[in-house]
Amino acid sequence: MEPEWRRQVADRLQAYRVRRHGGVAVGLQPTLPFESDSGSATKEADVPHAYSPPATAARAPHRRRPRTERVEISIPKHEVMYAAAGVHRSLAAQPGFGTALDVHFPVATLHQRRMAAMLDVGLLLFSYGGMLALFWALGGRIGFNKLDAMVTGTTLALFYAQYFALFTIFGGCTPGMMLCRLRVLSFDGGMPTSRQMAWRSFGYLVSAGTCFLGFLWALWDEDHLCWQDRISRTYLTPIEDLATSQSSAPAARES
Repeated sequence: MEPEWRRQVADRLQAYRVRRHGGVAVGLQPTLPFESDSGSATKEADVPHAYSPPATAARAPHRRRPRTERVEISIPKHEVMYAAAGVHRSLAAQPGFGTALDVHFPVATLHQRRMAAMLDVGLLLFSYGGMLALFWALGGRIGFNKLDAMVTGTTLALFYAQYFALFTIFGGCTPGMMLCRLRVLSFDGGMPTSRQMAWRSFGYLVSAGTCFLGFLWALWDEDHLCWQDRISRTYLTPIEDLATSQSSAPAARES
């Protein structure tokens, strides 16, 4: 069925043509656009259009969350070879106060260290006696009373501390050690540092201040070391063994 308004327009148009042309419907006027397209439009209205789904929007690319990766690097502990000692020692192997000594150079014997100590004591008493003689020559007097004894003992202790501190820190060894051909080395086989030598001079004071118990400790120590050796981590070794080891080290490298 055509729409009502189209049908009415078509009927009135047909009646007008009949009246105008004497009852004959002449096709002088072209058909109106809506007359020719009415049928097709009706058919098109009746036919449902095919549903075309809207194109899905392009999905945004999925952004990956940044991931933190953990990489572990293991660094092996390399061993250090001391040229002076000629042996391999681990960096973590640092002997403490009560640990055993394990170095390439041998520790000086008790006899060698006893001779060096006797020479140092002799030189110390000789220099102290010379100072007292100079004091006596300049008019000073020392009596046999308690006060003079305390002053004499105190000055001797200060002279002892000064003797070992100056020769140990600035000279590296005392005159008795040089005469007995002994050398101070650290536990790792190298030359001791200034800090170690300062601790060694302090160890001499501790060993002597405890009624020389620190020196007698070498009789029971497993490595025959005294308190000043353990405190400073240094020890005495003969110079002959040091020179022999240093001369054999280059030969071993060449071979």
